[in-house]
Amino acid sequence: MSFQFLLAPGPYHLLSYGTLLGSTLFQSFIGGIIAFRVLPRSSFSQLQQATFPTFFAMQSFLPVAMALTYPGARLDSVTSSAWHLGYILREENRWSVAVPIGVMLVTGLANWLWIGPETTRVMRERKHQETRDGKKAHDKGPQSPEMQKLNKSFMRLHGASTLVNLSGFVAMVAYGFTLGARL
Repeated sequence: MSFQFLLAPGPYHLLSYGTLLGSTLFQSFIGGIIAFRVLPRSSFSQLQQATFPTFFAMQSFLPVAMALTYPGARLDSVTSSAWHLGYILREENRWSVAVPIGVMLVTGLANWLWIGPETTRVMRERKHQETRDGKKAHDKGPQSPEMQKLNKSFMRLHGASTLVNLSGFVAMVAYGFTLGARL
């Protein structure tokens, strides 16, 4: 039995894309929403703090894997020399391949390296401020000026992360049409 099919880039590309799309779809629209609804706020916060670094790292590494395994052309030979990063940079692939994969990479990196850690930092500051104020960040009634500032910062970062994640998801779906047309 020949195992030359293991050398073809296509399966690795498809698995990378499927993992990226599936995990993003689940975390963003199913698992995260259910966890928010059923877990106490502190448990939800701990879950997200533990999950997001890995999730955002995956969102950063999988587009790289996709770029490196992009099958440049349909070839008759399973073992081809189609493993070539230059294929995604070709003029005919710029908008349908390079841009969506680039958007996926940039959005993953933005959440992993900046927005996610900054959000976690603000969440920790809010926790300390809750101790100082004797009141939760989400409690009704007037908040201290410090907590108001932290809440505003958290909401801004959370909104930015959501928008960045949604942009990456749109790029994933758009790329899915490109990939599907090749099958």
